[in-house]
Amino acid sequence: MLTGRRYRVEFTPEQVEFAEQVGGICRSVWNTALEQRRAYRERGAFIGYAEQCKQLADAKQDFSWLTNAPSHCLQQTLKDLDQAVKTHGTWKVRWRSQRKWSPSFRFPDAKQIVVERVGRRWGRVKVPKFGWVRFRWSRPLGGVLRSATIVRDGRHWFMSFLVEDGQATPETHPGPAVGIDRGVVVALTTSDGDFHNRPFITGGEAQRHRRLQQQLARTREGSNRRKRVVAKLGTVMRRVRLRRADFNARTAATLTSRYGTVVLEDLATKNMTASAKGTVEQPGSRVAQKSGLNKAILDKGWYGLELAVNNAARYTGSKVIKVSAMYTSQTCSACRVVDAASRESQARFACTSCGHVEHADVNAAKNIKAAGQAVSGRGDLAVGRSVKRLPPRPRARQHAAPAVRGIPVLQGREEVKW
Repeated sequence: MLTGRRYRVEFTPEQVEFAEQVGGICRSVWNTALEQRRAYRERGAFIGYAEQCKQLADAKQDFSWLTNAPSHCLQQTLKDLDQAVKTHGTWKVRWRSQRKWSPSFRFPDAKQIVVERVGRRWGRVKVPKFGWVRFRWSRPLGGVLRSATIVRDGRHWFMSFLVEDGQATPETHPGPAVGIDRGVVVALTTSDGDFHNRPFITGGEAQRHRRLQQQLARTREGSNRRKRVVAKLGTVMRRVRLRRADFNARTAATLTSRYGTVVLEDLATKNMTASAKGTVEQPGSRVAQKSGLNKAILDKGWYGLELAVNNAARYTGSKVIKVSAMYTSQTCSACRVVDAASRESQARFACTSCGHVEHADVNAAKNIKAAGQAVSGRGDLAVGRSVKRLPPRPRARQHAAPAVRGIPVLQGREEVKW
């Protein structure tokens, strides 16, 4: 199966300058092609990847700076745009801002990429128009190379190799099922009573981040000092982001190796973290409270955990099921009675019907597990479909002719029996 390998590259100063130039050209091609697609849509026409590639070849004759970038990188940019438009729609695809977007471009042809190991800690790769590029050999490739992507993350550049590792997904996993409840206090709680959580930012880093934010508020827009402060903020948050990704990957590997079925809540994280309407100064608004909740949800990395579980399940054969999150925190896992008053606090659940007392997150995880087993056992194909105890009768049987039981049928003035 296809998997990724990421390495930190050590560019020369000339290669850094050239990588920035190639990233800027790819960004310009993306924005121009997106603007062209939107202009076509406005007048009811359509333009696709093939036609835009032809026009790009013609544009190189008029704009010589397009020839500085590798041609395959520009074609891959148009292909990525085409896929994004097919997935999200022409009007929902975003522009690539020079200030916010990190340079990134891909070499899709593996025949033009050569990878060699030159030492215990170092390797080198040869890509078109860059020549040989040194990178830190932190792990073996472990497969057949398919493509390579160069991206800048903060002050450093990285190269991601897409490789075919030759492994196949197992048909089944003999392990039991588990329900997963994601929270803002504890990142993950299982139905077996296990709690998975860790802090992603230290106390010193939090203080430094707060001071940098204060400095940022006192800088002018577009100044060099503001750029330096933004770079320092990015360095702190990059460490936090990497710790969160490491936690999600390790937790996902543990869950998928131990359990054959992992049941998650179907959470629309993007909608849940949308800003509240109004302003902070507006009386009665809950913008500040919603902002704090949004930060807590994003800090725990709910969506990143879901992606990590799906990725790890490819190697173990575990099934990942998503169920509706409605009333999972208000339902008693013992008697199945739904009552909002049973959730006494964030950590305590005491059923008002049967008196069952349990940690609230464990109780919710048990309800999620039960919902996942019901869905998988009754054969529903999606979260949005209703859970039926019996499968529906075939359409042919539903409209079959009634049995011969003497049902009177009027034909004209006579009464006839079948």
